[in-house]
Amino acid sequence: MRVIGTVGLPGSGKGEVATVAAEEDVPVVTMGDVIREECERRGLDPAEHHGAVAKTLREEEGPAAIADRTVPRVESAADAGADVVLVDGLRSTVELDRFRERFGDGFLLVAVDAPFEVRAERLGARGRDDSDLDAESLRDREARELEFGMADVIDAADVTVDNTDSLTAFRTRVRDLLADAADCAFDPESDDATDGTGAGTDDAPEATE
Repeated sequence: MRVIGTVGLPGSGKGEVATVAAEEDVPVVTMGDVIREECERRGLDPAEHHGAVAKTLREEEGPAAIADRTVPRVESAADAGADVVLVDGLRSTVELDRFRERFGDGFLLVAVDAPFEVRAERLGARGRDDSDLDAESLRDREARELEFGMADVIDAADVTVDNTDSLTAFRTRVRDLLADAADCAFDPESDDATDGTGAGTDDAPEATE
């Protein structure tokens, strides 16, 4: 099994990666779902309390709390026969370390990259919750993300996928990445999968730039 984690700043295209994965029948485990479900368990509106509950979980259960709750969901997908599982939305090096410790060479970290101006335009054009997002608001949102250490996670990526041209080209790159990952899939119960030595960059699939 190959576990692919994604990281990227708001508007970079992580959501599109998850969409393509779902279309290719790759199970998608979204780390934000852990927080949304905890909000609901506590009787709180996720839209309003998402950040506060995420902070509380880390305070109560440790900095790797979200990852710790996500790992069993990945393992469930593997038990169901998945060769590749996508984990959407890593934010901190603590989370990255947790996945690499559990899945070893089976874990591949993919950063999705796009310039600020491109991301701001995309978020402003969504026509949903982000439809009135201006540049200043986006910078504030990014600052909150970066507080978790996202910049260090992006720097630690095994593969960086550029998302500055057409949506069609980007989706093709993602499909190629998923196909290559499936070819490299291995047994997460092997010795290499639990030694915490890293993400196996030697056999990491190359992203088309």
